[in-house]
Amino acid sequence: MQDLIQAAGKVKLLVLDVDGILSNGYIIYDGEEIETKCFNVKDGMGIKAVKWAGVKTAIITGRSSPMVNKRAKEMGIDYVIQGRDDKLEALNQLLLDFPISLEQCAYMGDDLPDIKALQSVGFSATVANAHAEVLSRVMMVTTRAGGEGAVREVCDLILKGHGKYEQYISQYVLD
Repeated sequence: MQDLIQAAGKVKLLVLDVDGILSNGYIIYDGEEIETKCFNVKDGMGIKAVKWAGVKTAIITGRSSPMVNKRAKEMGIDYVIQGRDDKLEALNQLLLDFPISLEQCAYMGDDLPDIKALQSVGFSATVANAHAEVLSRVMMVTTRAGGEGAVREVCDLILKGHGKYEQYISQYVLD
């Protein structure tokens, strides 16, 4: 666990997939054929916490959805890249905009299109219900499934790695 905390302490950019990570992976169409997704509020709180600690945030997703933009805005995500199947290429292009190396990135994905990005960053994580090929190639597997607070687990670990977890929690407790 200490190795994970040390690796998380180097993170300056947290990059997240959407379907299966921020959402439960279900794509639901209503009677008007409007796509909906289910997001977990705990993940949003975790993202706001790492932003408070000075970590930049990004979404890279293969699908395109207006709901992703809406949720990203609510959470204060710094960068949103949609409709990109090659996640590593998208990540490398994103890094051209500011001086952060792949070693200083955390990436969280759950399926085959995420593997190259996961293998290239300094901190890689996935959810408990990820594809088997992903599970075998990451540093951290969360106890929770995608869309059920798994991102929050990674965010809490990043806060611990940065030595800011207790300070962050102290804002919300009396003891």
